[in-house]
Amino acid sequence: MGMTRRGALMVTASSLFVGAVGCGAPEAPGTSSGDTTGEVPQRPGRAVTLNVLDVAGNLQLTQGMIDEFVSRNSDVISRVTYSKAPAPELAGKIKAQQGANRVDIGLVLTGVDGLAAGIEQGLWIDVLPTFQDRLGGMRNYLEPAAAMQRLAGNAGVTVTYYPSGPLLEYLPSRLSTPPTSAQALLAWARANPRKFQYARPANSGPGRTFLMGLPYILGDTNPKDPTAGWDKTWAFLKELGQYVDYYPSGTTETMKNLANGTAHLIVSTTGWDINPRVLGTVPKDARIATIDGFHWVTDAHYAVLPKGVSTDTQAAVLALLAFMLTPEQQAKAYDEGYFYPGPAVRDVQLSSAPQKSRDAIREFGRPEYDALIAGNPTEVPLDAKSLVAAFNRWDREIGGGKVKQG
Repeated sequence: MGMTRRGALMVTASSLFVGAVGCGAPEAPGTSSGDTTGEVPQRPGRAVTLNVLDVAGNLQLTQGMIDEFVSRNSDVISRVTYSKAPAPELAGKIKAQQGANRVDIGLVLTGVDGLAAGIEQGLWIDVLPTFQDRLGGMRNYLEPAAAMQRLAGNAGVTVTYYPSGPLLEYLPSRLSTPPTSAQALLAWARANPRKFQYARPANSGPGRTFLMGLPYILGDTNPKDPTAGWDKTWAFLKELGQYVDYYPSGTTETMKNLANGTAHLIVSTTGWDINPRVLGTVPKDARIATIDGFHWVTDAHYAVLPKGVSTDTQAAVLALLAFMLTPEQQAKAYDEGYFYPGPAVRDVQLSSAPQKSRDAIREFGRPEYDALIAGNPTEVPLDAKSLVAAFNRWDREIGGGKVKQG
């Protein structure tokens, strides 16, 4: 399971995340009367077949949790099926099932993008606050994961979390001393044209975190407002772009270019640093650097329930989510560094993770991450409307004409 499974954040202009959360959305067609707490039992009347749709690559972190629950609780979930789809297809797929009054997807695993699109269109059951007493693990969220949960409103339940980036990555055989300030990065790119690279932000987690992280590094007036508050960021990116040969359409190409020498310095995140080295895409001796004054721009995956699923399915999913938020199961989220660290709740140590995870992180992880995570501020991503504006402006003014397909 490689990095190609990581879903790039693709947000449509209709995904007005904060507005949708704040004012609510009309009930979707096909909504079951079982959407109320009084009619959802603690356990289903009979075991259900649960169909899980993943649009975020989250199963790489959580499928082991789900499979273990099913093996222990066959009276709750008799069978589980898994399918995957690109995030932009999610809302249309769910809406079609609701329109036909036949919702057979019982659980969706998504990033902020799919969550927001579904909230805006009224596709998800509001799990909170109705069922919060059934999900005691939410009280144990890490604070940055709790902030990502607040971003989700009432519909989504945070199941995995990571601080993300932005980080710089390089091979010491080609770059002995990386730049560690914004001005030093500009100077290095000027002296080494075509050797610095990041992927188009709309298609790349590292590209996105670099875009959203620069306003904090540069001291812009409002890091949450890319339209009126990012004057320093847009000026910096324009100047930096003079020395960028092209922008790959996805992150994997930047990793391959780092390995083959096309690029000597790229933008990365914790997961994109560790997992490609586990997979052998990037040499093991690659190193990371941070830019002075950086803030982590965090990321999370969410579980949501489509409106229209039966009350038995709702009961089964709620029991499953409660299980997934226990420390024992959260330890599986370490995986092979794919979303490092991965757990969303407190006090989950690597020593509790499966042996495969422990081996991968101990060989390819970085001791400095603990201090970097503890010692730097965390920020939630832009809301979807602002992120769309940032992506559009980047495409229009910075790199749209220099994007190449991998």
